[in-house]
Amino acid sequence: MKKLSLAIALLIAPSLAQAWPWSQDMANQVSVKPQESPDSAHPGMTPFPKRSLPVAGTTVIVKDADAARKMINPMLADEASVARGKRLYGIYCTPCHGKSGTGDGLVGEKLVMKPWNLTNSNEMHNWNPAEYPDGYIFGYVSLGGAVMPSYANDLTATERWHVVNYIRKVLQNNPAQQAAAQAN
Repeated sequence: MKKLSLAIALLIAPSLAQAWPWSQDMANQVSVKPQESPDSAHPGMTPFPKRSLPVAGTTVIVKDADAARKMINPMLADEASVARGKRLYGIYCTPCHGKSGTGDGLVGEKLVMKPWNLTNSNEMHNWNPAEYPDGYIFGYVSLGGAVMPSYANDLTATERWHVVNYIRKVLQNNPAQQAAAQAN
């Protein structure tokens, strides 16, 4: 009986060790927590300097689709931007929208709602820049939609504008360029 009591005590002992004060040392230490000031007289985050500017290519907060629609594309749609956009489109957009942009990607074929046709060969959207400005496309990529996920965490604002430039200059430009995009 003595041996059984000793065995039970030895089995229970490790679970009781968790209750000792040292188990809380990491949580209750003298340190600065996130968004906390080390100065107790001035709690909270240190404000940004008055003339600070955001770094180009960092997160751009898009409030909603209406605010995005009003945004102006800051990226010049030159060859370099379109080339970057093509590379990013191939990684993030091709699975659903396909290389041609008509919504014929391998993942898109399996969806109940077919992905949008991003080309001008489209009954639903003519993609006229007056009706659907670059900001509209940027907002849809940033915020997502009914089936489309948001890519704001995956692509920087600059990268999203490159994708917009690729869609505008290649997929929506003319049938010859669409055929070239499909061939690549």
